[in-house]
Amino acid sequence: MWKRDEGVKPASDVAPSAQPPQTMPGTPQAAPRPQIGRDAVNIGKSVVIKGELSGSEDLTIEGQVEGKIELKDNVLTIGANGKIKAQVFAKALIVLGEVTGNVTASDKVEIRDGGSVDGDIVSPRVAIAEGAHFRGSVDMQRKAAPSTQHAKPAPQAVAAAAAAPQPVAR
Repeated sequence: MWKRDEGVKPASDVAPSAQPPQTMPGTPQAAPRPQIGRDAVNIGKSVVIKGELSGSEDLTIEGQVEGKIELKDNVLTIGANGKIKAQVFAKALIVLGEVTGNVTASDKVEIRDGGSVDGDIVSPRVAIAEGAHFRGSVDMQRKAAPSTQHAKPAPQAVAAAAAAPQPVAR
């Protein structure tokens, strides 16, 4: 008869610590949080912040914030329970709750079903879902590209233009 090599274990022999924890039927389970490799912070629905809020992590707000929010290189998500009365500056903004104030995003602004924005939006990409509320103006400026219209001519071009004969007006 054939003898199995002890160094090789079948796939079904998984260590007990690697298996998901067993729960009782009927108990609510939290959905697993996706790990994208970025830090993310949550502000719960019972939290109220008045003042300036800034950081370098993705942020989800379920509570209330009044003042100014700056996350210029990160994603700001306003949860369904979130109520924001602030100027917002972020890389991307996702709105499921309420935002009152002007919004500036360097990448995109999404107002999802049930979300509300009362204020002006400045962003290169804006998406407003059916069932969302928006009152204000939208400025979809593209990212600043080097402009050739206002650029100074090269020094050689200035010297060549000065040396060229000029037409005489009659």
